[in-house]
Amino acid sequence: NSTFRTSSCVDNMSGIPTNKTSFFRSYYEHITLPVVYTFVFIIGLGANGWAVRSLMQKWKILGHINVFLLNLGIANFLFLPSLPFLSAYYFMRNKWIFGDAFCKVTRFCFNLNLYGSIGFLTCISVYRYLAIVHPMRGRMTVRNSVAISVLIWLLVSAQSLPDMLFPKNSTNKTEKCHHTTTTKYVENYLKYSVGWTLTGFVMPLLIFLGCYGHVTLVLCRKNTINKVVKQRSLRLLFILILLFSVCYIPYHIFKNLSLYSRVLIKHRMRPKWDKGVFCVHQISRGLVCLNSVLNPLVYLHVMDIPAQLQQLLQRFRQTFTRLFVSEYGITDYVKDCFMYYNVLHSLNYHSLFLDNSFGTSG
Repeated sequence: NSTFRTSSCVDNMSGIPTNKTSFFRSYYEHITLPVVYTFVFIIGLGANGWAVRSLMQKWKILGHINVFLLNLGIANFLFLPSLPFLSAYYFMRNKWIFGDAFCKVTRFCFNLNLYGSIGFLTCISVYRYLAIVHPMRGRMTVRNSVAISVLIWLLVSAQSLPDMLFPKNSTNKTEKCHHTTTTKYVENYLKYSVGWTLTGFVMPLLIFLGCYGHVTLVLCRKNTINKVVKQRSLRLLFILILLFSVCYIPYHIFKNLSLYSRVLIKHRMRPKWDKGVFCVHQISRGLVCLNSVLNPLVYLHVMDIPAQLQQLLQRFRQTFTRLFVSEYGITDYVKDCFMYYNVLHSLNYHSLFLDNSFGTSG
């Protein structure tokens, strides 16, 4: 019989796991992955909550890019509440106790977050491209931003809905919640996954590379562009490259390779690279959810959060100094030292964050 391999690595057609891959499954999938999900849930809620709150406070200042930033935050909040349930599932050694319907909803929210984030990050890239390369005729209105956001949600939903039609558990294993589908439907799911990858990931990636490739050429060739604009654009480029290279690219490559390997196994043609691809795919599943933690870096860059952190740190130092001096009666000499330190530290922070002090163009 062909083996069903969604959550374990096997060494032969009998389905018996090897010691090495069995250890990987026990340690990574049942310990490390729940820890990663818990970390993303806690840090992601805090970071995205703070980012959205800061966004609402600076709504009128930022310009039309705030529409895309808000939708990026919504995409994160759709996925984060499902992480405790997935953590429990993997911690209990792949035992799903929340019902088949909620399993599909959970996987659907993951897909909305993943491809919604990719879509809105691509929109932000296009927005920056228009602001730098076509500053006069590339203006985008609020109506344009809202219409594009609605279109992205519709496209992402249309791409993700077919996933809910595939069974997420085997006939004799109703307590499973597979992130793809069963062996019976793996061939159809592979075709669907490849098309999904092309439309939901490869096309946005090409748009992103095209926009920032052109932006980089313009920034390098034109001396009339402000140096601060160049630095901020390159920093945003680095953040987006980090997101794509760490979270998105490995996940899509190894997800489809793992599905293809399952198709070959179903026809009794196990490839030599099966175990390695499967194990790397499991690691990529942990990495892809980190996008909910890394996405706030985009907010940090666009909304000039370092300047806000500077003000917060300055107020903390002043409060601490006041309380410390009043409590222990420090001499005037020590007071002068504190004051001198605060002045130097303030000047240092001003010089450090001067490059981030301008608003978003457009």
